[in-house]
Amino acid sequence: MKKKIQWFPNTSIDILIKRSLIISKIRNFFSKLSVLEVETPILNKYPVTDPNLSQFVSTYFLPNKEKKYDLWLSTSPEYYMKRLLAAGSGPIYQISHSFRNEEIGNFHNPEFTMLEWYQPGYLMHDLILEVIKLLKLIFKCKKVDVISYQNIFLKYFKIDPLSVSIKTLKNIAKKLGITNLIILTKNINNLLEILFMKRIEPKIGKKYPICIYHFPRAQAALSAININDNRVADRFEFFFKGIELGNGFYELTDAKEQKKRFQIDNKKRIELGLPKSILDLDFLNALEKGKFPKCSGMALGIDRLIMLALKQKKIQDVIAFDLNK
Repeated sequence: MKKKIQWFPNTSIDILIKRSLIISKIRNFFSKLSVLEVETPILNKYPVTDPNLSQFVSTYFLPNKEKKYDLWLSTSPEYYMKRLLAAGSGPIYQISHSFRNEEIGNFHNPEFTMLEWYQPGYLMHDLILEVIKLLKLIFKCKKVDVISYQNIFLKYFKIDPLSVSIKTLKNIAKKLGITNLIILTKNINNLLEILFMKRIEPKIGKKYPICIYHFPRAQAALSAININDNRVADRFEFFFKGIELGNGFYELTDAKEQKKRFQIDNKKRIELGLPKSILDLDFLNALEKGKFPKCSGMALGIDRLIMLALKQKKIQDVIAFDLNK
């Protein structure tokens, strides 16, 4: 018996039309705000340092194969967009394909669509309000909840994540039956991440989208540390129906601090048995020598956004062809 060849798309043409209309709404949203749409390369000269991201690598050959070197598929357009900001672009956004290896499932595909934008002059809460306007437009919801990382832990665990002991966290994990995930963990931040992912994230934003802000400084990623409370970073995330939609920052502008964080990432990579990444010198030079503005930025997963807006169960239901197709 011949194997059936499945050449057809994952979803219906009707869903793809609705997807297109949502993306048009997003473009119109930014057009009204006079935010410039940009395009940046998908092939990158430098790999990311983040030990939690696995990249696709390709090889570029010069004519006649005189020389070759590696290029990495973009996990996010962030660094190129920040170089545009440093060159004086003003507010910008991009809808682009991004790529992450070793990621697949109902809410993941190795190739996915990312919306990323930056607003010079915006503080963290300014951009949170703008994201809320966009989500209300797409989801047609009445409100979006906002709560701090500290208060969400007080609500679900009655502990302060900014001062809790490792012993308390391990006792909570034991009561929840997830000791197997934390046996070898000696880092408070890792324990907080596990508890958040396993016990808070699935429960939040069931009726309305929700924003969690002021993550611990150890989870700062590329965000600035809060000037009023150096225990927290000016970082925020949006969730809906227990699913992460996107990640935002009041952006780090200090090139020396950024280089230090890259080096810390590389140290973690070595500890995990991963190859050390080459630092993106073009990005660091843009921070140091360009006119990089004080600004806030947001990265949002378009496929998840559309999946939830169209009441579908997985992102494969709203993209034309996933990896298996």
